[in-house]
Amino acid sequence: MTHSVEGRSVLVTGGSKGIGKGIARVFANAGARVVVVARHLDQAAAAAKEIGKGCHGVAADVTRLSDMEAAAKAAVDRNGGIDVVCANAGIFPQAKLEEMTGEQWDEVLNTNLKGCFHTVRACVPYLKTSDQGRVILTSSITGPVTGFPGWSHYGASKAGQLGFMRTACIELAKHGITINAVMPGNIITEGLAGLGEEYLKTMAASIPLKRLGTVEDIGYAALYFASREAGYVTGQTIIVDGGQILPESLEALAQA
Repeated sequence: MTHSVEGRSVLVTGGSKGIGKGIARVFANAGARVVVVARHLDQAAAAAKEIGKGCHGVAADVTRLSDMEAAAKAAVDRNGGIDVVCANAGIFPQAKLEEMTGEQWDEVLNTNLKGCFHTVRACVPYLKTSDQGRVILTSSITGPVTGFPGWSHYGASKAGQLGFMRTACIELAKHGITINAVMPGNIITEGLAGLGEEYLKTMAASIPLKRLGTVEDIGYAALYFASREAGYVTGQTIIVDGGQILPESLEALAQA
């Protein structure tokens, strides 16, 4: 499966850290030519240098369509086209519903949902010329399946991505482009690691596999959706959460 992305041009937003950098690394290791997109050029360039394998960093803000159009053109100029787009950029500041401001709501929706639209919209003209056009969204279990206090705006944005996907897949199908979404559970990233070992153990206790996921776990799911072998899969989701959403209570895990 990994061989079918070798040499392919891949653009990853939010690729300077966390899940995005993990996705970019998995694709680069599979032989793809990866462009990492982040808001700040120094961060994008640092991530690209760390990943290596010809990875390249580009600065763009997903909340601005013009930025994403420029990033898409930069990927085309460097790699000759775009075959795979990973719309991963997202933010998740916490704010309880009764305290949340309209500005906080807009900030999250503009980045996570509108930014997803901008990314796909900017890349579609180039994906249409690929014989293996793929769009992969990074959604979440939070919103589409579960909820968590302080993340009503985040949950709305992630559920909204799936609504966007299900219509976009119909429109893009005539061009041979597929669009699918990965829905991560609790994934250990730089920010999460900083919360301490005890906190991570508490989180892992609610997961049947008894561990948090890695950014590579999400990257491999994205790699499948990008492969030639997944060419007949579109408008679909895959949950990567170690079974987190399945137990009806912690008691269910205790009885296992």
